Amino acid sequence: MKLPRDLSADELIRALRQLGYQPTRQKGSHIRLTTTENGEHHVTIPHHQSLRIGTLASILDDVADHFQLTRDDLLQQLFDLS
Repeated sequence: MKLPRDLSADELIRALRQLGYQPTRQKGSHIRLTTTENGEHHVTIPHHQSLRIGTLASILDDVADHFQLTRDDLLQQLFDLS
């Protein structure tokens, strides 16, 4: 499944809230999100208007690994892509 293009950090943060992620701190232009579902897990997202595809793929792979999902299943759950 293709990754969404031109996804902003704010849109990704909003989507990750579905999985229990909440912003816990910000340093410069990077926001750290934390969830306690399935154990504690942290991801850091650069607060940019449009995330690079490689950065987005890395973040989604990390989150999918934590929740023991494939990236495609995670994308389906977060963005309801068909």
